[in-house]
Amino acid sequence: MSFSDKYANFYKRILPSPFSIAILLTLITFLIALAFTKPTNVGYGAYSLKLMGDWESGLWKEGGGGLYFAFQMMLMLVLGHVLAISTFASKIIDKITIGCTNTANTAATITFYTIIVSLFNWGLGLIFGAILARKVGEKFRKNNQPLNYSLVGAAAYSGLMVWHGGLSGSAPIKASDDNNLHQLVEGIQGIDISAIPNRIDPSLTLFSTMNIVVSIVLLIVLPALFFWIGKKQKPTKNLPEIIQKKQEEITVEGAEKIDHSRIIASLLGGIILFYAFYKAIILPEKISLAFLNPNFINLCLFGLAILLHQSIFKFIQATGQAISGATGILIQFPLYFGILGIMVGSGLIGLISDWFVSISDASSFPIYTFFSAGLVNVFVPSGGGQWAVQGPIIISAAQELGVSYPKAIMALAYGDQLTNMIQPFWALPLLGITGLKAKEILPYTLILFLAGALIFLIGLLLF
Repeated sequence: MSFSDKYANFYKRILPSPFSIAILLTLITFLIALAFTKPTNVGYGAYSLKLMGDWESGLWKEGGGGLYFAFQMMLMLVLGHVLAISTFASKIIDKITIGCTNTANTAATITFYTIIVSLFNWGLGLIFGAILARKVGEKFRKNNQPLNYSLVGAAAYSGLMVWHGGLSGSAPIKASDDNNLHQLVEGIQGIDISAIPNRIDPSLTLFSTMNIVVSIVLLIVLPALFFWIGKKQKPTKNLPEIIQKKQEEITVEGAEKIDHSRIIASLLGGIILFYAFYKAIILPEKISLAFLNPNFINLCLFGLAILLHQSIFKFIQATGQAISGATGILIQFPLYFGILGIMVGSGLIGLISDWFVSISDASSFPIYTFFSAGLVNVFVPSGGGQWAVQGPIIISAAQELGVSYPKAIMALAYGDQLTNMIQPFWALPLLGITGLKAKEILPYTLILFLAGALIFLIGLLLF
């Protein structure tokens, strides 16, 4: 049995499905809270019911959390996917594949473009990379050329190791929302909410010197690394079959012409984009990055998706194709907020924060945050869900230690995105498009994991 088979089988043996993990985490959190936070004058039955109430409160958390947050993240993934399968994106992909002539330059090219697109939007980057890899595989099969398709598939997944430092990064983007930090720590004992900023501007997180340098280094090092690996890898025999799409003629009558009208789609998409930028940039008296939040990003993606699909009919078709990828967010996010509800309502989050403070100081806290975020991501494979669960701990501990909030947030973001390379949850859409298996790409994503860990750690230590 090869290393890749052993690695994939080991991973499958020790981890159940992400939804099962979310349920197990809920149960574990409940039991820990019951064991360590129950007042002496309250019975176990009564306190269990109280914890269930805390769980339900977190489940339906209002005020920009809970289901509201889940829907924001679902839209970000679905609309990114819809954009990636537009005719415009397909034309760009076709042009990129022209320069792909062997395994080395193909792996480097796909890594480079996937990282750039993923820094804009994680859902778009994931699907863009997957389609690019698939088209390259079909091209090499058609021309009967040798290619290590497994390495190419891993290159297409590289964007999931940079996305949280990009424009759709859940933690820094949500932290830029008005009152999000206050909502996260609300109810936590010992926290001085007045000392926590109302919001943290993206200029301090996403556009900080540290993150810009780290992103540039990733953009240079990772493609170069995969080019070098591609020079040494033997071709594989798992190239995808060439799919011939049949063009079906559609008869459009009456009111259906509205759905197929390019003019209406162009006007609608253009108006939405104009309004998004007008409200974000032109309307405010002072220009700042305050507009960069999930609602602005989703509004822009919505307008672009309609505009580039050139008709409402095609947009709806693409949405139907993309929406299945958001199943994990829909069903898991409420559970993560339920966990948060238990942790806050019971005071458990304060105990965890105190433990973090006890083992850290101002200089080591970002490093501990980075490693803990990487570990949590293995079990909670959603950046948004992780921000809901781990964000309050980090913010409260950062306040007590006097650590920069922006640096703590980026340490969480780096740790979360890093272990995507060994947690194949978000690879499922990519595997479906490329026809690859997890065990075929994991050995190469493990190399990305090791390289990324070194780059992120150096960044956190230097800045």
